[in-house]
Amino acid sequence: MNHLTPPTDLRRVLFDGRIEKRLSMMVPVRLLTTKEPRVSEKVFTRNVSPHGARLVTNWLWQPGEEPLVTPLTGEFPQPARVIYCQPRANGGFYLGLQFTARSVRWDDDSRLR
Repeated sequence: MNHLTPPTDLRRVLFDGRIEKRLSMMVPVRLLTTKEPRVSEKVFTRNVSPHGARLVTNWLWQPGEEPLVTPLTGEFPQPARVIYCQPRANGGFYLGLQFTARSVRWDDDSRLR
């Protein structure tokens, strides 16, 4: 290690985990398949960031699939990419999505009241 290489603990902090902070927020959204047959499901986010969201779904998704996510607050559909789909203990799946077109601004108007 030289003077330009950060200590191991600092490297772990710098490069381990997410760059963006996730906010715990339940937002109702419509999750829509983009392939035939087209089906949709009303789901809720668990946490969000400008470039992704974690939500709960009843469907099994494969990493790389590209659904559309539409907040039920009247915003435009947002293309996304499935990063992971993990089973929940009490049924359904946790779905990790990355938004592929633009960042999303989640604000107080998006929250489930």
